[in-house]
Amino acid sequence: MTNVLKLGLPKGSLQKSTIDLFEKAGYKIILRERSYVPVIDDPEIECLLFRAQEMARVVERGVLDVGLTGKDWILENEADVVEVEDLVYSKSTTQAYRWVLAVPEDSGIRSLADLQGKRIATELIRATQRYLKRHGVTAEVEYSWGATEIKAPLLVDAIVEGTETGASLRAHRLRIIDTVAESTTKLVASHQAWADSWKREKIEVLATLLKGALEAEGKVGLKMNVPRAKLEQVSGQLPSLRTPTISNQVDPEWVALEVILDKQVSRSLIPRLRKAGAEGIVEYPLNKVIY
Repeated sequence: MTNVLKLGLPKGSLQKSTIDLFEKAGYKIILRERSYVPVIDDPEIECLLFRAQEMARVVERGVLDVGLTGKDWILENEADVVEVEDLVYSKSTTQAYRWVLAVPEDSGIRSLADLQGKRIATELIRATQRYLKRHGVTAEVEYSWGATEIKAPLLVDAIVEGTETGASLRAHRLRIIDTVAESTTKLVASHQAWADSWKREKIEVLATLLKGALEAEGKVGLKMNVPRAKLEQVSGQLPSLRTPTISNQVDPEWVALEVILDKQVSRSLIPRLRKAGAEGIVEYPLNKVIY
């Protein structure tokens, strides 16, 4: 019998960014319209789509061996899973996702203490209740089925809502009071799968490739030819993960130099390298960076 790893992919806001990340990691995933069973080009992996909100529960029960979900939903569901890898990405940025306490701009509520006896709407019920308890505040927390931003002040005094940039909250004239929780995407495994040697190795390979693809985002490689006489002048300007790679050329008076750096750095660095004596400068994208 062929070994198969059952992988859960998050449906919804994280779906596209997750599939894009897998592609950078070397996996091609095809999702047919109205299907919950994506096809992946690895015969040892079977995929299913589940909402991130329920992924940790599904993995905990062993329906899936491994899946991707937010730390927030692991905590909310109090799921007993193995957190294999922290993957800092969200639906549109590489920033951590925040759950924030927000009130209308013209609200008299200025601090958490002002919410004593008030009403809060959120999808993150348990985490919000734990947050209030830690700070000694008693307030009514009700579940929001969506469109949470419009509920204050029509239905509630405040909301706890997830955000990456805060733009949607500002557009709805809401003011952030505090951060309730921060969350990044987690690769999680069931304890049963983690105890299986074949599945554990497969999961660890998957984690390494996904992490490497994330590390490569925002970085580029530079390679160039440098006169040996100007090597110190050129290499002294180069940031690197460790040190530049320097290779001899057929012409003993020249060397080839290669380095990995942040993409934003390259646009100002390349003119300086050329001025310092580098020639044949080539910038190239990276798919994965494995430390």
